[in-house]
Amino acid sequence: MLTESRPLPDLDAAATPIGVLRDIFGYAAFRAGQEEIIDLLVERTSTLAVMPTGAGKSLCYQIPAVLGERPTIVVSPLLALIDDQVAGLRANGVEAAGIHSGHSRDKNIEEWRKVTSGRAKLLYMSPERLMTPRMLSAIGRLEPGLFVVDEAHCISKWGPSFRPEYEQLSRLGELFPGATIAAFTATADNATRIDIAQKLFRGEGRTIVHGFDRPNLTLAVAPKADWKKQLLAFLEDKRGHSGIVYCLSRRLTEEVAAFLKAEGMKAIAYHAGQPSEERKANQDRFMSEDAVVMTATIAFGMGIDKPDIRYVCHLNLPGSMEAYYQEIGRAGRDGMPAETLMLYGLDDIRMRRQFIENDGEDDMHKLREHKRLDALLAYCEVASCRRDALLTYFDDSCEPCGNCDNCIDPPKMLDGTELARLLFAAIQETGQAFGAAHVIDVIRGSENQKITERRHDTLSTYGAGKAQPKSFWQSFIRQALAGGFLSVNLQKYGCLELTKRAQGVMTRGHPFQYRHVSMPTKAEKSARSRAVPDSLSERDGELLGALKSLRLDLARERNVPAYVVFPDATLIEMARARPASLDELSGINGVGPKKLGEYGEKFIEAIAEGA
Repeated sequence: MLTESRPLPDLDAAATPIGVLRDIFGYAAFRAGQEEIIDLLVERTSTLAVMPTGAGKSLCYQIPAVLGERPTIVVSPLLALIDDQVAGLRANGVEAAGIHSGHSRDKNIEEWRKVTSGRAKLLYMSPERLMTPRMLSAIGRLEPGLFVVDEAHCISKWGPSFRPEYEQLSRLGELFPGATIAAFTATADNATRIDIAQKLFRGEGRTIVHGFDRPNLTLAVAPKADWKKQLLAFLEDKRGHSGIVYCLSRRLTEEVAAFLKAEGMKAIAYHAGQPSEERKANQDRFMSEDAVVMTATIAFGMGIDKPDIRYVCHLNLPGSMEAYYQEIGRAGRDGMPAETLMLYGLDDIRMRRQFIENDGEDDMHKLREHKRLDALLAYCEVASCRRDALLTYFDDSCEPCGNCDNCIDPPKMLDGTELARLLFAAIQETGQAFGAAHVIDVIRGSENQKITERRHDTLSTYGAGKAQPKSFWQSFIRQALAGGFLSVNLQKYGCLELTKRAQGVMTRGHPFQYRHVSMPTKAEKSARSRAVPDSLSERDGELLGALKSLRLDLARERNVPAYVVFPDATLIEMARARPASLDELSGINGVGPKKLGEYGEKFIEAIAEGA
């Protein structure tokens, strides 16, 4: 059960956004970019806001909703997110309602009456529930002042996560001409932004882009060798923190969870093949407990608002740069340091290409998705600052960041022209009809039936590359694919084919450079971890642990995620400042009047005990 909220503090006619931020939500100042968007919505200007994950987009529409005289309708893609948002608002004393299929009919009627009676100013719904004739008619009688479309990239066919039910939202402007429309996303390139604005407010509103950079995230990519050893090395210094490990298949998700449990970690699997009750229980546990590893497919994550996720690891190649950016964006929402790692191999590339080819009959859609995958592969193999490469994809940029693997340990670029000519010649001699495994066997002079039957042991390239190990050639082929020298023909079972760029290396003397790939040693990894300054003393860290334990108990009593009680950033500030009275506690960011009254005494007692 979500806890009932108390009435809002009295707001006079001169109430301001900063006043609502301070007096209801308990924050002293806006984050970068928030105030501009809030002012536009208060002035009733329809707005598309593109903000990095964790930038505080919810407050950008919740504050105008509190200040507005008419109801606000928030369209959200996930039922769990709806419940969490409603719980968070009620915890701050703002009554809100959520209507969705996860509720009983009586519960939905109760929530609806909160809105019609004027008790709740915000109503959260899924697009499927909103865009029915009966609900649209009922909403029309409410005369809403603001519609908010969250995860707005889902409305665009140009985006990577298009959902047909979202496209129906393009009718909102026509159906409710007196309402302001706000759209929020963290994942939209220029073409997607134009399409969203055109669909939702015919291009007449404002588009605000507040950057894509998440400087607190450490970015790293590595070729997949032994995923178990690589994963354990990555998690070695993170056992006391929560994180997500993304897998491409349900089977691997279960395998990884079992492997990490056997290694003594608190791991939970999450995928679409599980019963909905099991998925909800696993998600609730991840949201409420500390030091939980969620091993998941992409079925998990959209709208997850757990601020203290300290790492995201991909054991397989994501589907696109947009998907990658969105998935790593779930780490470090509290602004504290967080790490990311992506492992990828040739099988991932082949499977991703196959997924695209099997995705319907729209050839233009397939072409866009192949181009997106090409961009991701180029990112994987880039030798310069990885953060700049990521931002460049979204029409942004930065100076070398010093917080990615390429900046911390710059790769060595070597002349691989002769090796590339050997590889390309082997592909050509075998008729451009085989995948990477067979081509490598030819180059390395392997003796197997497939080679002897086809007399590939008589080719000029047979055995010419045996001085290099198999792992070298796998990496070399990945780089050639990422650089556009090779392509994968899925209609011919994933065979490698030469492109015009490869012909330039073979016949016109064009150079080919490749990056020398080496995994960081344990000493390098430990030094890198120590480079992130610890923000709390040992004494304060012990108090933080006690405050987190109290928060978890309170969250469980109320059946809400732990961060709804207080986010980590607020607890860290408490542990550092050690307020001794309610008045001092009220000065901590994130402690509004409602939370001060409900939780204040308990946290003051816990701080006194830890003194």
